[in-house]
Amino acid sequence: MAGASRLTPGPDRDKLAQDLKKMCDSGASIRALAEETGRSWSGVHRLLEDAGATFRSRGAPRAVPSPGNSATSGSRA
Repeated sequence: MAGASRLTPGPDRDKLAQDLKKMCDSGASIRALAEETGRSWSGVHRLLEDAGATFRSRGAPRAVPSPGNSATSGSRA
């Protein structure tokens, strides 16, 4: 699909947003959805937000150092 048009608010935009949300909920990435629909990453992200999609947080979870194993504890054996 070359050059996707900008969708004005209305039933067509709402349907696309819901369809994208279903695909995202099934495991499709925003990047893959953008390529498939010919839309930008931010355009797909905006549609997903409007459809009520939840997004994972950015980056990997931070490791929590265990007590006594912290590099900042200042004790060395």
